[in-house]
Amino acid sequence: MSTLGGISVIFDLDGTLVDSEPNYYEAGRRTLAEYGVPDFTWADHEAYVGISTQETVADWQRRYGLRASVEELLAVKNRHYLRLARDSVRAYPEMRKFVELLAGEGVPMAVASGSSLEAIGTILARTGLNAQLRTVVSADEVERGKPAPDVFLEAARRLGAEPARCVVLEDAAPGAAAAYAAGMRCIAVPYVAAQADAPEFATAGLLVRGGQEEFTARAAHDWLVRTARTS
Repeated sequence: MSTLGGISVIFDLDGTLVDSEPNYYEAGRRTLAEYGVPDFTWADHEAYVGISTQETVADWQRRYGLRASVEELLAVKNRHYLRLARDSVRAYPEMRKFVELLAGEGVPMAVASGSSLEAIGTILARTGLNAQLRTVVSADEVERGKPAPDVFLEAARRLGAEPARCVVLEDAAPGAAAAYAAGMRCIAVPYVAAQADAPEFATAGLLVRGGQEEFTARAAHDWLVRTARTS
């Protein structure tokens, strides 16, 4: 049992632990350009933040009338993304500190992400976070992606933790909704600052409205300590 009263912590990956959204945007832009959609913008990409890669490309197929299968689009996007991720991806410094702080206290931790297992593994290895984060769940392994709670519930199951004793860190509204649906508390660190007022974030136990620029490992840890004492 951890020193935080048996609390387990589940991290979203992209936009929460690591600054990978620029790579996901570029992978999406390159993929769509290959299929005749040359004007995919960052604003277009922001609408997909927090949604699984598979669900993203399925929506592309419908929205842009693409003839390629979802499986083909997924494979092409993942290929572009993995190429980019191997060259450039960074963990947010305060998030790294938070992971290290929790690991030092023996807090059970997991990663639950909408990315593929290969992408998750590549990023964790590239950033060195795989040393502390060994329990990993991809949305590809569960029936439904976020905002459904499946990926978080599976992470809790693998950790041997009760959902009510889990705290999720999330950057996107669908992830905050998934945490709430799973019966878990949430520390929300919005990736898109303009979305901080989204109703899904109102369910978070701690909302860091300023995003990663405002997040600190110590403040998040202090909130966890208070949560453990009152739960």
